[in-house]
Amino acid sequence: MNDVHPGRRRFLLGAGVLALAGCDLPGQSADVGTALRGTERLTLQAQRLLLGRGALAREFGEADISPHFRVNGTSMPDSEEYAALLANGFADWKLQVGGMVARPRAFSLRELKLMPSRTQITRHDCVEGWSAIGKWTGVPLAFLLRSVSLLPGARYVVFHCADELEQTLDGSGRYYESIDLVDAFHPQTLLAYGMNGADLGVGHGAPLRLRVERQLGYKQAKYLMRIEVVGSFDALWGGKGGYWEDRGYEWYAGI
Repeated sequence: MNDVHPGRRRFLLGAGVLALAGCDLPGQSADVGTALRGTERLTLQAQRLLLGRGALAREFGEADISPHFRVNGTSMPDSEEYAALLANGFADWKLQVGGMVARPRAFSLRELKLMPSRTQITRHDCVEGWSAIGKWTGVPLAFLLRSVSLLPGARYVVFHCADELEQTLDGSGRYYESIDLVDAFHPQTLLAYGMNGADLGVGHGAPLRLRVERQLGYKQAKYLMRIEVVGSFDALWGGKGGYWEDRGYEWYAGI
């Protein structure tokens, strides 16, 4: 997706924000990388200690909805498979859910829309510095995960997307993201199929996107195709838990 220009990233340090230019930081020593990862863990722990695991992101009213909500990142996946699904109104699209679950399943868009839903008006904060408020409607991720029953040892939920940002033989150029089970079961974490009272548009991630409202925009994976529950990131390309994380971004992007 999906959200951010490769020349910029943000590290959240306690109550402040330290902006660092450059995604890959050529010449960065192993010690510096270790220190930054340690800071990220402290940020995660501090935020959850101060706010509580179930604390809600601020919600707004209808009058606060932004008249223009920028398309973040990819506006249309460069994929023949996606183009065919779009041409058929996503009638043949199914969300595959597997990994460390007792009952792997594939859900059509119609099935998802028949599930319990939640609508929330929240602010999207992009790492590039812009924000917008939108109304999202979708299935709480917690409901879907309970329906497939997680297996012991499950720790993360990985979202595999249709947009391929780099052409690679091993698939590492395809966009993906991940969150832990705390955020996965948070009441505001949605698999959103609607935006501002209408079906999700292509630019905003149709037919389905993630909304994890307590994190920055690049975590809000668009064009969802598959959900995989895992115990670690070891088998996932760069092993960092996300497309941009494999290229130097922090995994936890809490706000």
